[in-house]
Amino acid sequence: MPEESPAVLLVFCTFPDETVARSVATTLVEEQLVACVNLNPAVSSIYRWEGKVETAGEVLALMKTTPATYDALEARLQTLHPYDVPEILAVPVERGLPGYLRWVEESVRGQ
Repeated sequence: MPEESPAVLLVFCTFPDETVARSVATTLVEEQLVACVNLNPAVSSIYRWEGKVETAGEVLALMKTTPATYDALEARLQTLHPYDVPEILAVPVERGLPGYLRWVEESVRGQ
């Protein structure tokens, strides 16, 4: 029977620009709330805010963490993020390279 993979979450969060995204990402990695953050600049977002359809250029951050660390990550993101209501979405990773998933688990606090 194969070894069970560690539980990992992929957290999506958008930022207004690369400077803010890079600063927040660095802080989260330093504080061991995430193992890794990939920044994807030049994302076009279309959304409804306060009754109007808006468009904005944003930077999408893809963060890897664990369920045990998620609550602390969410709270910290809310304090660091410039938006009133930041996009913070976590989805479970169904499968992945076991060695990578273990590295994520070992890289965040609370493990």
